[in-house]
Amino acid sequence: MEQAVIAALLVVGLIIGAGGGASYARAKRGWTDYQTIRTSVPGARRNAWLAIRGVVVKLAVIALLLVGAAAYAASGGGEERAGPTPSATPTPSHRAGR
Repeated sequence: MEQAVIAALLVVGLIIGAGGGASYARAKRGWTDYQTIRTSVPGARRNAWLAIRGVVVKLAVIALLLVGAAAYAASGGGEERAGPTPSATPTPSHRAGR
């Protein structure tokens, strides 16, 4: 009887030990991953802000070009103003002196 109890306790201990060991390994792996990601966050944040800054600069340049083009077109576009066009001279339908 004693051997059966010892065997049952051994099996229960192995099951609990395997579950505890797996949980410990999972927790240790999670902590290591967390530390790795935590150290990489400032670099990723900096890269994200640099990408946003690049987009904002490009949009600002495009907006300035559009405003400049609209102002240029509104001011006349630099074309010289055309003077009065010559009018067609009427051609006489009959000859004078005939």
